[in-house]
Amino acid sequence: MNDKIIVFDFDGTIADTYHALVNLANQLAKEFDYKPLERDELLKLKDLSSWEIIKQAGIPLFKIPFLFKRIQIELGKDIDRVKPILGIESVLFKLKYRGYRLGIITSNTEKNVKIVLNNHHLGSLFDFIYAETTIFSKHRVINEVIRKRKINRADIIYVGDETRDVRSAQKSRISVVAVAWGFNSKQVLAKQQPDFLVEQPLQLIKAIEQWNSSWQTKVQGK
Repeated sequence: MNDKIIVFDFDGTIADTYHALVNLANQLAKEFDYKPLERDELLKLKDLSSWEIIKQAGIPLFKIPFLFKRIQIELGKDIDRVKPILGIESVLFKLKYRGYRLGIITSNTEKNVKIVLNNHHLGSLFDFIYAETTIFSKHRVINEVIRKRKINRADIIYVGDETRDVRSAQKSRISVVAVAWGFNSKQVLAKQQPDFLVEQPLQLIKAIEQWNSSWQTKVQGK
């Protein structure tokens, strides 16, 4: 086993929760006093950052933590219906087989994550799960993982589907793979200049191997 660690976001990256989360957000619009997204707006959703979506919907900032908690709870009621992204399961097994250590940092609950993973026989692949209730300080959680586990920043890479995932990894000064099968589109992710940008799960293996090879080249060149 090598010392390289791949940390995944969960929703939209491993779990196919995009439509469920959008539907829940619209269902809770009246209760939390914001404008639900219309059908034509939903088509443009993937080209907007989290902050842009909040601004467009007119969600009061002080209500965001409470709304987020409710969405987690409501999602948990139907969590058994959530399936992994098509093709991601075999990729996770292949990465584990190649000796990478896998982890998850997510704004979902640990309970929800474990149910989905265990339902699809993926739980044993991951060394750790860090669940954080806030959606805009993921870089602090990444830094906490690095500190607690005494990880060299060159040995860890983050994989996520949103602009905030890319920015969080960049704030933490670690490499990042943006995946275009989740919440944000390829175009808006590219603007964040991730180290790697992939459109299909199988492409993730090549990106990780390129990252690992680049690291080995740097070490050998010293």
